Amino acid sequence: MCTLHIEEETHLAAMASSISRTRTPSPMQLLRANDGELTLFDISWDDVLIPKMCTYLSVKDLFNLRSCSRTALRLAEAALEKHQELHLSGNNTHNIELGFKVLARCCRRLEQLHLARCKWLTDELLLPLLENNKQRLSAVNLNECVNITALSLQPIIVQCKELRILKLSKCQWLTTGAVDALTLHQSKLVEFDISYCGAIGERCLIIFFRKLNKLTVLSLANTPSVTDQVLIQIGNFCRELEHINLIGCAAISDYGVHALSVHCKRLQSLRIQRCHRITERSLAPLRQRVHIDRPRPRQDAHNAYNLNDFYPSDFLVY
Repeated sequence: MCTLHIEEETHLAAMASSISRTRTPSPMQLLRANDGELTLFDISWDDVLIPKMCTYLSVKDLFNLRSCSRTALRLAEAALEKHQELHLSGNNTHNIELGFKVLARCCRRLEQLHLARCKWLTDELLLPLLENNKQRLSAVNLNECVNITALSLQPIIVQCKELRILKLSKCQWLTTGAVDALTLHQSKLVEFDISYCGAIGERCLIIFFRKLNKLTVLSLANTPSVTDQVLIQIGNFCRELEHINLIGCAAISDYGVHALSVHCKRLQSLRIQRCHRITERSLAPLRQRVHIDRPRPRQDAHNAYNLNDFYPSDFLVY
């Protein structure tokens, strides 16, 4: 009889233990990994942890998580694989190139890549990342990346068919040949920055802007090859243009600005500082609808200009 009671109690205890295991664990139980209970990593990764938790973690947070355990490493790298944006602009911390190798291996779905002012970046580091993400990239910012070459630009130009934004300011390695390749393979750019790029010729820019008719934002600051003829092509073919930066383009004059004024009806801002050949003759008609970074001279505030007096009609035909 005593034996029967013992067996009954044992059976009831086993049933109680089974029921307790089917209940939803508390947050504290989820984190107790050493006593046989469920852990945080037992929650569905694809349905919960990655889309609901990891999306709120920065790259630094994911690397910190990655160093906690082998399971945490796998979770962090699975989250990196689905990352859509990578922002490292201006990050030149010690040994960052080692972390970048991990990113180049893990990231597979990047749409935006921002690496401006990364002095440590080289072709050897960048090319594997581009190879793994070339199908989805729509925005690439390589401003002031001085230690890469046109070799890194090749997969961006040829294989990134979804590219819409490309920034290459102060990239002295950008050549006429690279711009010619851009003309051949890319026609959907809406934002383009080649400020301070002195190795590009006028002719290739003229051909380039004849094809890039979807541009809305354009920066050509301190680019010596930007002339009135280049601006005329921009006016004739880039009718969607909204913002243009021409700071320091010493070769342009009122003729080029007039071409923008006549044809770019959606223009919202014009940056024209240090362009000494530009006068109020071309700026005054724009001031009512366009923000111009150069203030109106007081003596010209009430002057009226007849554009037909100095713009020959055939000059705008090229």
